[in-house]
Amino acid sequence: MNDRLRRYRNEMMMGIFTVATLLALIPLFGVLGYVVTNGLSALNLEFFMNLPKGMGTPGGGMANSIVGTLIMVLIASLIGIPVGILTAIYLTEYDSASWFSMGVRFATDVLTGIPSIIVGIVIYSSVVLKMGHFSALAGGLSLSIIMIPLMIRSTEEMLKLVPHSIREAGYALGISKGTTIIKIVLPTAAKGIMTGAMLAVARVSGETAPLLFTALGNQYWARSLNEPIAALPVQIYQYATSPYKAWQQQAWAGSLVLISLVVLLNLIARCAFRSRSN
Repeated sequence: MNDRLRRYRNEMMMGIFTVATLLALIPLFGVLGYVVTNGLSALNLEFFMNLPKGMGTPGGGMANSIVGTLIMVLIASLIGIPVGILTAIYLTEYDSASWFSMGVRFATDVLTGIPSIIVGIVIYSSVVLKMGHFSALAGGLSLSIIMIPLMIRSTEEMLKLVPHSIREAGYALGISKGTTIIKIVLPTAAKGIMTGAMLAVARVSGETAPLLFTALGNQYWARSLNEPIAALPVQIYQYATSPYKAWQQQAWAGSLVLISLVVLLNLIARCAFRSRSN
């Protein structure tokens, strides 16, 4: 009787968990399916090669927006990834329990939860207004601020997973602490750090609000990093809210490209994490 009751409870709980999992997957696949259905028809080689055309004119593409997004994400990565990794090394290896490190962790958690539009407003007030114009540099800087706390937290967790015995072995051989971190600890946690970096890149790739205040957008190719530049999320927003059907169709195509990029980065990160676990 007890065995039958346990089996009944087990099957009931498995059924509840299965239904909950399916309910969680419905919105994900619903969004993906809707974007693919509406965007695939407008996706062609011209979309990736050409500049946008005039208002309501069929054709054209988002080549400048795709390149602009890649440029600003690269700028954000060059700033956010090193700063995040170095801060995490300090918090984990040099000062893990002081009031200062606790304050940094608290500030990191707060910054992670701050809406991205607030970051855009801050960079607009402190950088864009002082420079006198929008720019790719300001856009990349705003994305890097969003990326830094993500990198700090992910890198810190990966460094904590490195056994202390590995560090102690390095010290026993007479290796300095800095050399031990660079040549032993970081290589051991490298795949996990790379996974966190790719997830951070995926996170900032779809940001729109901060770029409206910093990069603004551009219908043409940007000639330098010190001028307004097109971005795929901003272009999608502008096209989706326009009254022209041709632009709305291209907004769906841009959404499909953007979501494909985010999914690809997440898949790469998952594969890297799985290989690290194995």
